[in-house]
Amino acid sequence: MAEEEPPEGSLAIDTERDKLGYVMGHVGPYVRLRPLAGGREWDADPAHVRRATDAERLRAVQERTRALNAMSSRGIFL
Repeated sequence: MAEEEPPEGSLAIDTERDKLGYVMGHVGPYVRLRPLAGGREWDADPAHVRRATDAERLRAVQERTRALNAMSSRGIFL
């Protein structure tokens, strides 16, 4: 049985690229993902996309927090 595609807004792993991103939608045959820190979305083959594990989600939050802290120390606020 194939794993269900991750829903919009969830964190997912593109195993082909080894990248973590937010699911922005499903466009044609692809899953559209956006990097955690924002930026350009990319299309991923659904066969290579899976939901992020709890450990991967925690790592993502920690990485995003570090990035935001680094930016704020340089006077950049989002």
